Amino acid sequence: MRLDKLTSKLQSALADAQSLALGKDHNQIRPEHLMLVLIDQKGGTVRPLLSQTGFPVSQLRQALQKSVDDLPVVSDHDGEITASPELGKLLNQADKLAQKKTRCLRVQRDGSACCHSG
Repeated sequence: MRLDKLTSKLQSALADAQSLALGKDHNQIRPEHLMLVLIDQKGGTVRPLLSQTGFPVSQLRQALQKSVDDLPVVSDHDGEITASPELGKLLNQADKLAQKKTRCLRVQRDGSACCHSG
């Protein structure tokens, strides 16, 4: 995945997730780190979108915080931190969906109906 193709908000969230993981002495950035910072992000869209659906955001945040707090501590990782395989897979799936959406929008602009169902 090319990070330069991400929105500035998501780039910022990934940087914040890295800082969170580093501050907790984790050697990987996990989806839990990213989701936690996305929920807390000032001016972000995740919390408002979840709230509009009636989703219990406070409960989710508490569960994510507990999950992050329960991750193993690796105190001798020398600041070396990587994306976990789960986070890499999640970002790759999001990229793939975005590419499908872009292709579909191009097709619709050409006057055809988009036939992607997922």
